[in-house]
Amino acid sequence: MSSAFTDPSVLDAWIDAHFEEEVRFLQALVRIPTDTPPGDNARHAEVTAALLEAMGWPVERHPVPADVVHAAGLTSITNLIARRPYGSDRATQRPVIALNAHGDVVPPGEGWTHDPYGGEIVDGKLYGRAAAVSKSDFATYVFAVRALEAVVRPCRGAVELHFTYDEEFGGELGPGWLLQQGLTQPDLMMAAGFTYQVVTAHNGCLQLEVTVEGEMAHAAIPDSGTDALQGAVHILNALYRLNADYLAIRSGVEGITHPYLNVGRIEGGTNTNVVPGKVTFKLDRRLIPEEDPAEVEATLRRTIDEAAATYAPVRGGRALKVSVRRLLLAHAMRPLPGARPLVQALQRHAQAVLGEAIPAVGTPLYTDVRLYVERGIPGVIYGAGPRTVRESNAKRADEHLVLEDLRRATKIVARALADLLGPTSPLQQTPRE
Repeated sequence: MSSAFTDPSVLDAWIDAHFEEEVRFLQALVRIPTDTPPGDNARHAEVTAALLEAMGWPVERHPVPADVVHAAGLTSITNLIARRPYGSDRATQRPVIALNAHGDVVPPGEGWTHDPYGGEIVDGKLYGRAAAVSKSDFATYVFAVRALEAVVRPCRGAVELHFTYDEEFGGELGPGWLLQQGLTQPDLMMAAGFTYQVVTAHNGCLQLEVTVEGEMAHAAIPDSGTDALQGAVHILNALYRLNADYLAIRSGVEGITHPYLNVGRIEGGTNTNVVPGKVTFKLDRRLIPEEDPAEVEATLRRTIDEAAATYAPVRGGRALKVSVRRLLLAHAMRPLPGARPLVQALQRHAQAVLGEAIPAVGTPLYTDVRLYVERGIPGVIYGAGPRTVRESNAKRADEHLVLEDLRRATKIVARALADLLGPTSPLQQTPRE
């Protein structure tokens, strides 16, 4: 290790001795539903804060104003910050390393064979919605920091735990709110991820809502109106053709391939015997890190307008009226040079604990980590979980976490923090004014 702390087995032993407590902590969090929508997550934050306070940690509660939350289509959000300063004064409380995990999660859906809120353990796996993504890393980060403080007792730098509740809707009211309000200014950050990859980049995401209006008519005399559904299909075909072009646009980031477009929701019409007068669909366009979001959005809007203009209503019916509304623009996460010490520490200790080399790669997913990176805060994605999302059934029935992955990830994170906050740390930060 690069710090004066040279015996990571002592950290490992502390984590092993407290692992049953760590599992109980995770079970308590899984057992509180945080389905988003509806996004009524303030209770989960309060329980989390109470658990941390029982450990002797002060916790800041930062509720997002109700009108702001409701405008975003959610019910309640309280974000948490637990600050753990180790230096004796402001100058020695740098660098600040933020550890972020989100408590909100998609609803469980159908097909479960285990209670999605039970936290049941079967064959070394803990089952429940958010067991893998990402309530698991509430536990990873809390117990890694506890091990660090119990064993290493760092005397410089600081750790902040950011537990937030808006990742599923883009993060603007989660980490975005904490950063926008000036409540945190970390020098480096780590966010919830999986044990077998250190993720340094991810795709962006642009979501648009397209409304196509024609003219409603009786199905017996369809030529007296303009079929909005046929018009929407005409536009959809033009959009889907773009996917063939996207295959030729390749990212230089390992783990990320090319852009792609998906239409995930369509609604419209009033009855089976009525020509639809209005159809709305929502599209999702994934952006690779090298793309310019403004150019991508302009191209999509131009494709939609051109397709609408070429749709020919029957017998001179009125032309389509099309409107486009942006729902979300999540910028891609790009690697920043300042993340290198953290990446190297995680890779080094992951190889020691797991017995295999762990790559630093990009992912086609998008997360709210980008909100830190957009502000120049270097970050990585790393935490407890399997090699792939599919293995954990994240966002599917019977989501689960292999408990040994939780144990191993906690050790790796604790070891990396010991490297970075020790007296000979490779991080040499100038305190912010």
